[in-house]
Amino acid sequence: MYRFLFSSKWLGYFVLALIFATACVFLGRWQMDRRAETLAEINRVVSNYSATPIPFSEAKAQFQSLDPEKEWTQVELRGRYDVAGQRIVRNRPLNGQPGYEVVVPLRLESGDAVVVDRGWLPIGNKTPGRPDSIPAPPSGDVTVVVRLKPGEAKLDRGAVEGQLASIDLAGFAAELPYPLMTGAYGQLAGETPAPASMPVGFPKPATEEGTHLSYSLQWFAFGVLMFVGFGYAARQQARNARIDAEDDDDFGAAARVKAAGKPARKSKRRTSEEEEDAILDAQGY
Repeated sequence: MYRFLFSSKWLGYFVLALIFATACVFLGRWQMDRRAETLAEINRVVSNYSATPIPFSEAKAQFQSLDPEKEWTQVELRGRYDVAGQRIVRNRPLNGQPGYEVVVPLRLESGDAVVVDRGWLPIGNKTPGRPDSIPAPPSGDVTVVVRLKPGEAKLDRGAVEGQLASIDLAGFAAELPYPLMTGAYGQLAGETPAPASMPVGFPKPATEEGTHLSYSLQWFAFGVLMFVGFGYAARQQARNARIDAEDDDDFGAAARVKAAGKPARKSKRRTSEEEEDAILDAQGY
């Protein structure tokens, strides 16, 4: 009854089911990979975000080449802001609102220089393409606590003077007259002395896992259900073929009896009325 599975039509159905199931497995594994990346980021946030700040001497190597596991680590820096080297980074949305970020070189007591991202500013209403005002960093010696962040890739779009398209540390360093550490920058967590006004601080990164696990399980389930559906369709096809074969046998037997001049033998299958009569007879009615 299942010989039809080797027909070109059903083989084609099986190939389509296999392709669909393979795509579902691929998408499910992709969601699992996304989940692994999300969990790794959550672990970094939980471990490093609120930990006790370490001195620059212990973190200097990270500013030269950041270990991904050290992202969000708090570092205490001492030095002076180079206000002349301050830049505005374009196209930096926050909570769905367009705006900018303010990055300023901090020249440390050790003679090194690192970039500090002091926060976010909304788009301005006075001059298109610029914030209305930029809060000045503290003057003189400051103590700054930052969280380590990796530099960003260079973007293929320009920016007006005094602005950057991204936090491309190597590109930023090329605009300054002194060496700049380009392995990482610091996202501001606190300043001493505190200025009169500051850009908007950055919110803590989310630590929710999200829906990657449920999506991956759904994709795997879709792949399995495709073969379940294929099996059900094959079973129905076999059942219909069996019924058609029985009808053909009854019709052939009736034709042979008629040709021999004998009354035709009734089909073995009873009608619903006959089944009801049999039930009533069995009950004595």
